[in-house]
Amino acid sequence: MKKFLALAMSMAIMGAALAGCGSSKDASASVSTDGSTSMEKVINTLGEAFVQNNKNAKFTYNPTGSGSGITAVKEGRCDIGLSSRALKEDEEAAGLQGTVLAYDGIAIVVNPDNPVNDLSLDDIAKMYTGKITNWKDVGGEDREIVLIGREAGSGTRDGFESITGTKDSCKYRQELTSTGDVITTVSQNPNAIGYASMSAIKDTVKAISIDGVAPTEESVKDGSYGVQRPFVLVTVKDKALSETAQEFFDYITSDKVNDLITSAGVVSAN
Repeated sequence: MKKFLALAMSMAIMGAALAGCGSSKDASASVSTDGSTSMEKVINTLGEAFVQNNKNAKFTYNPTGSGSGITAVKEGRCDIGLSSRALKEDEEAAGLQGTVLAYDGIAIVVNPDNPVNDLSLDDIAKMYTGKITNWKDVGGEDREIVLIGREAGSGTRDGFESITGTKDSCKYRQELTSTGDVITTVSQNPNAIGYASMSAIKDTVKAISIDGVAPTEESVKDGSYGVQRPFVLVTVKDKALSETAQEFFDYITSDKVNDLITSAGVVSAN
């Protein structure tokens, strides 16, 4: 009986050890990301593609916001932080480094019949906050400006308002739930102005220049187009990623995924 109990205990201990090894292996085959809600579409697109090509890998994304993601990677609670802004000097001084994955170019669109072809970033901010309410004040006809935007929680809205400095102060006439709805509404109203991801622009609307610079892939990449921001991967300097996390990082920063990044509505940094 004693021998039987000893054998049973030995087998139980061995089983626990093997289970522990299995858990460790599973953990090492995962990559966790945390941060910017605006990066949700592009990072999930890349994460899904990575998992399809690496059947044993697991990918997670926690949409907490850029600041929280930066803190999470600093504290070791995720492999890669996600930020829709460049790192600040104090964050870099704290041992973090940023790698630009893509650029989020947001086009400002008007009806094709609107004679206005160029606006300053300051003009746009004043229009959306109600300080400029008539097109004649920015070189257009004597017509009321109709402000079209996205719904609260939209990544495009968050990007637009952050860049123009209009967060929580826009005087929208309509808040729509999709890029397609914004484009359709602007195309049907000669007095309307809206914003949408560059990749979604159609001939039914006119994308205007900002401070003399047209929204193109080149102007977004070189930073000359004003309504754009970087999508940044945040890691800890001099700290190696796990094997799987490093494979994921290398994969999403390679030119192999340029088409995937474009399909997510942003411009690849490669």
